[in-house]
Amino acid sequence: MSIHQEVSYPVSPERLFDLLTDEAQFASATGVPARMGRGEGAPFSLFDGHVEGRHIELVPGRRIVQAWRGVDWEPGAYSVVRFTLRPEGAGTTLVLDQEAYPEGASPLYPSWHEHLATNWPVFYFGPFAKHLAA
Repeated sequence: MSIHQEVSYPVSPERLFDLLTDEAQFASATGVPARMGRGEGAPFSLFDGHVEGRHIELVPGRRIVQAWRGVDWEPGAYSVVRFTLRPEGAGTTLVLDQEAYPEGASPLYPSWHEHLATNWPVFYFGPFAKHLAA
């Protein structure tokens, strides 16, 4: 089962793209250290090392596709996360699609689906909204 979520922000797609791909901006928005390469194939480590992966596709202002994993997942287990940036009037709708995460229970939730679906708003969308409003 995939995860699909959408949230709108009052900023340009380019601004949101930069927030999602620049380690200083991402860390400033989330309040947690991040390391992030800027090109396709570049590795990233987010939330003080709790999430890691690689950028698969970067289309500035339009799309980001990542091989994404929690560090507590089985070795070699990756999910595909796709951020699509859709212009909407003076703002942008961020469309998140995540596929291929582990099955079964997570350490905190009855399933990895529930764990991930619950935490995208907590760790990404909410902090981004506060950061972009400042």
